[in-house]
Amino acid sequence: MIPISTIPTLTLYRGWLEPNHYVWSPFVVKLEARLRLSGVPYKTASGSVQTAPKGKIPYVEIADSKDGSSLAPASIGDSTLIIKHLIERGILPDLNAGLSPSERAHDLAIRALLEDKAYFYNTRERWTENYYTMRDHVLSAIPYPIRIVVGLLIYRSTVKTLNGQRTGRYSAEEIQGLRDEAWGAVNDLLVASKAKAKDGDRPFWVLGGEEPTEGDATVFGFVVSALICDAGPKLRGLVMGFPVIREYARRIHDAYFSDYEWVE
Repeated sequence: MIPISTIPTLTLYRGWLEPNHYVWSPFVVKLEARLRLSGVPYKTASGSVQTAPKGKIPYVEIADSKDGSSLAPASIGDSTLIIKHLIERGILPDLNAGLSPSERAHDLAIRALLEDKAYFYNTRERWTENYYTMRDHVLSAIPYPIRIVVGLLIYRSTVKTLNGQRTGRYSAEEIQGLRDEAWGAVNDLLVASKAKAKDGDRPFWVLGGEEPTEGDATVFGFVVSALICDAGPKLRGLVMGFPVIREYARRIHDAYFSDYEWVE
């Protein structure tokens, strides 16, 4: 891993400034957690989807220097690709390097459960069932008349994506059942992990080991996002009903995000 003194300057674009506060995006919180789990310093800025390399938040700029002069920063989008790039450059350690093949598969399955399944249940609740709350938060920096137009474009695009992905074709009751199943599985893993933990105050990890894995950044990001997003009351109520999930996130917060306001 690169020594701290020579780590390039990382700027994480989170969509909102809001210093010392988490933001609604689970992928932003995931990426912040991943950096903090490895002790890698970074700066934050708001940024925008217009300047994002993949047209979405989060993204990072990596500013290297050579012979005392700064080089043009490299912009990278998508939280998973950002982490992969930083690992390949030696800026981040590979948290899964010591896992067995089956453990790696297990970790990947946990990330996929949240990022490729539960995420779409969240998106449906936020952008279709609580559209105005979501729109006015996400587009708060845009003047109101323009916000109406942009919000409508996002809504139409989201509905089209959800229908193509099939989440938009389920009934509300079916979505709730799928959401319950996904988060119930996360809770079961964390209950088992907590039972193995030796220290009653330190964080415990989703695979039950003594150190975090890549999956922990994702789980933490999605838990925090669920707890703070006003446009997802159903998900928030569900997660609030899992005390071990909340304790898992709180312990990570206390250990790595003590400068941030807690979410409950």
